[in-house]
Amino acid sequence: MTVLIDILKDHRTSEGAGRAAALSAAWEHLTAQEILQQAIHEQFVGDITLSSSFGADSAALLHMVGQIAPDLPVLFLDTDRHFFQTLQYRDELAARLGLKNVINLKADESEAAGEDAKGTLWRTNPDACCDLRKVRPLSRFMDGYSAWISGRKRHQSTTRARLPIVEFDGRHFKVNPLATWTSDDIEAYFKNHDLPPHPLVEQGFPSIGCFTCTKPVAAGEDARSGRWAGTEKVECGIHNPIYGGDGI
Repeated sequence: MTVLIDILKDHRTSEGAGRAAALSAAWEHLTAQEILQQAIHEQFVGDITLSSSFGADSAALLHMVGQIAPDLPVLFLDTDRHFFQTLQYRDELAARLGLKNVINLKADESEAAGEDAKGTLWRTNPDACCDLRKVRPLSRFMDGYSAWISGRKRHQSTTRARLPIVEFDGRHFKVNPLATWTSDDIEAYFKNHDLPPHPLVEQGFPSIGCFTCTKPVAAGEDARSGRWAGTEKVECGIHNPIYGGDGI
């Protein structure tokens, strides 16, 4: 039985990776709006979500989704440790952009009580904290979907420099319509569509996560260098190759 499961995993991974590579090649030179249109209304109809941090750059992608598919599930990982400005920004953008299906995902209460009763897991084991409050809630919700959209971009960090337009992580397809965008592209889109900036951007936060693990960034530093500063951690874990479950 174990051998059969391994064969099925390998087949699905190979098949998914091939489809992702083909879509990436086909979509590499499309506009972000064209990629979204293809992904939402042609390739993954009724089977795709958008994950958004409602952070510094989020309004651009959310604005496009509001125009193309306002009913699309927009997932916000509510860790109970977000800056209050982020929560206000989330509500403001949802109303302003006509997003009709914003879903707040939180850690399982019993898991949180058992694993982080003191609320200090972020300090002692940030990977475990992200797993509890981000990876597992998203993984559980995504059991009902085959694809999701992220706002990641190649310019954001060295770990994202080769980000494809479409990935397959072993369970789901991930679509990155803004992969080729630069900070100048984001700035121009905000200006052209009169989008409000996240309140913390002007305070030196080009990438915004939980208040416990995010600090301002100095001029010239990597945009994500303020995330988990002083540690080797660079991602929360939701974009690991295969997250949660058995991969089938």
